[in-house]
Amino acid sequence: MTPLKPYLVRAIHEWILDNDHTPYLLVNAAVDGVQVPRQYVEDGRIVLNLRTEATQGLSLGNEWIEFNARFGGKPMHVMAPVHAVLAIYASENGQGMVFDVEETGPDEQPPTPPEPEPPVRGRPKLRVVK
Repeated sequence: MTPLKPYLVRAIHEWILDNDHTPYLLVNAAVDGVQVPRQYVEDGRIVLNLRTEATQGLSLGNEWIEFNARFGGKPMHVMAPVHAVLAIYASENGQGMVFDVEETGPDEQPPTPPEPEPPVRGRPKLRVVK
């Protein structure tokens, strides 16, 4: 199945705009492929304003989120893989969704958990419970 996260990001973005609020996207700026203005990154994260008036050519795709915007008056093309998104929320009231931190990209397989040890076989033990 395709990942659920991009569908949730699009739905919550639309819901926030429908309620006349400002959608903010919290992105892990340390993830490979993230292209954001580094001077605005704090603690390895950046908050991006996704309001229609703040962006041009916004694309909320299944693998990438990208748009053009101005930062300090300078135009920039912003790109972030969807797996780098940490949250999307309304700036006015904080309502939205926080996502689990993904340690792997969409094409990478998570580490295989160790096999559980088989139970020790032996004679069953019963005790009287009063």
